[in-house]
Amino acid sequence: MSESGARPLRIVLPGGSGQVGRMLARFFQERGHHVTVLTRGPYTAPWPTVHWDGKTLGPWVETLEGADVCIHLSGRGIDCRYTARNRRELHDSRIGPTRLLHQAIACLQNPPRLWMNASTATIYRHSLDMPMDEATGEIGGNELISRRRRAPEKWNWTVQLAKDWEAAFFSTETPRTRKIALRTSLVFSPAPGNVFAVLSHLVRAGLGGKQGNGRQVVSWMHEADYARALEFLIEHEEIDGPVNLAAPHPLANREFMAALREAWEMPNGLPAPAPLLAIGMFFLRSETELILKSRYVVPGRLLDAGFQFEFPTWPEAAADLVRQWRNRE
Repeated sequence: MSESGARPLRIVLPGGSGQVGRMLARFFQERGHHVTVLTRGPYTAPWPTVHWDGKTLGPWVETLEGADVCIHLSGRGIDCRYTARNRRELHDSRIGPTRLLHQAIACLQNPPRLWMNASTATIYRHSLDMPMDEATGEIGGNELISRRRRAPEKWNWTVQLAKDWEAAFFSTETPRTRKIALRTSLVFSPAPGNVFAVLSHLVRAGLGGKQGNGRQVVSWMHEADYARALEFLIEHEEIDGPVNLAAPHPLANREFMAALREAWEMPNGLPAPAPLLAIGMFFLRSETELILKSRYVVPGRLLDAGFQFEFPTWPEAAADLVRQWRNRE
């Protein structure tokens, strides 16, 4: 879609009612494109919203007829403990809507020219020793995370979920629709409920020290670069398949938290050892994997294609996010 700068695009966001979806809808609408969000629950927005349940075909399919881009973001966040029931819900919230979109696109006379489907950087193995790009990165599952210890079963399950998600996405050929799996790292936004808000509250409460041993690598991305990267992928028709969405300079957790403390002008922060993290995450109904797994992910394909990051390093990204947060307070 090299002509995207010359004409407005029709962009449909299934499952786009969450924080990232609203950010993208706003970003593309401000650039003059026509945005429609498919949502399970109605909400007030300056762009059209159409009901879908993510399970059955319906009138929503018409929004994809003749659309330029479909950006599928459905998937319940991995923010709860991995009980058997929650595992089923997490699995179904990703695989089901992805398969449903295959059915919908197969029915269309003029399907979207590009379909970008959410995925996750968690698909890669726990790595302290080498960066994971799309060409050489090793898919995770039962890897060693220390000399004697293999990855916990819960970590293996999330890797398998990511693999199943991408398998469902690429399972059916779409000759007229280019497909990109968005292997996304942590996207930081100065908004309540975002991971930036959670970590910032810890820092401002004096609890922003290293987490675990602090050696695990944090892959991250500023929301501005995330939106710009998707715009870049729309324009570059030669790119398809898996694409890592992460800043080019991941860093160790201890350095990551130190930079966040500096941005908030908090010189000190109490560390959180792994056993204490386990207790805290239990009450937050989440898992320590989100903090302790080393995600050494880099954006090889974006860099090779010439994408320029506005926020390539964490200290400058953290400073910008803190500035925006303070402006809203």
